[in-house]
Amino acid sequence: MHCLARVSTAMLLACSTIVPLAAQAQAYPVRAIRMVVPFAPGGTTDVLARVLGQQMGDRLGQTIVVDNRPGGSGVVGATITARSAPDGYTLLLTSLSPVVINVSMFPPGKAPYDPEKDLAPISLITRVPSVIAALGNSEIRTLADLSRVAKARPGRVTFGTAGAGSVNHLIGELFRVGANIDILHVPYKGAGPAMAALLSKEVDLMISSPVAMMSQVRNGQVRALGVSGAKRSPALPDTPAIGETAVPGFDSTAWYALMAAGGTPRPIIDRVRGVLVLAMQEPAVAERLVGEGAVPETSTPEELAQLIRVEIKRWAKAVQMSGAKLD
Repeated sequence: MHCLARVSTAMLLACSTIVPLAAQAQAYPVRAIRMVVPFAPGGTTDVLARVLGQQMGDRLGQTIVVDNRPGGSGVVGATITARSAPDGYTLLLTSLSPVVINVSMFPPGKAPYDPEKDLAPISLITRVPSVIAALGNSEIRTLADLSRVAKARPGRVTFGTAGAGSVNHLIGELFRVGANIDILHVPYKGAGPAMAALLSKEVDLMISSPVAMMSQVRNGQVRALGVSGAKRSPALPDTPAIGETAVPGFDSTAWYALMAAGGTPRPIIDRVRGVLVLAMQEPAVAERLVGEGAVPETSTPEELAQLIRVEIKRWAKAVQMSGAKLD
């Protein structure tokens, strides 16, 4: 579009808006970038942000500062991003919970942001099955043991997760119903606090991604009982999929993605996505993700937007079953 002498007022206004945005996008980034993690340190999102943030920052020529903002199953961090300036200097590295699950947890019209309008998709990062785990010295050593103990002590076996309404909470509820057992959910403000609760015996079990517990599994502090995907995790080849034994056909996998504020110019979205893809192609990064049980998988912004639309509908039923609510 050319700003000629004989144009309408509306066209002049459009030109005055487009030129600065275009110049801003071309120069991006000229200062440090904040990568919001809507959960406490120690969880999957935090690990991904720190692994990818360093690589992406090196390629962008600017520092990427990881900013943990836990609370409300990711609502706090997602809201901060949704309300930030749409200039690419605030990014959101998130699980599906804040952008898919939380929609169904608020009363109609009460959510502080609309994930399809107030957040701009950049790319999928990875798909990660969840893991049901117990302490290494627990009497619960297998999923069969879990079923036996839970049926002997209904409502007294507890499982910790990163928060009420989190994907791992809902996977726990789906497992509880599928296995026909009565186990009690205990929410924490992130996977790190949930792991601390398991290690201190505040809870009997933890449900989280492999990324958040692999070090404890490897040193024997924690025993993985089952994974939630359709097949075994490459990081835990000796751990059965839940569908193999306890609940035939069980398949619930979390995913993680990078987003920005809604309205962020497409050239900035494309720039960020480009360096993300390059970072994930680094052998050290790819090996780290696979070693932690994460399957690297990028997408276009349009593919991520479509995934979000589909997943909002899919997880709404699990939210209703769990009774989890936010207000």
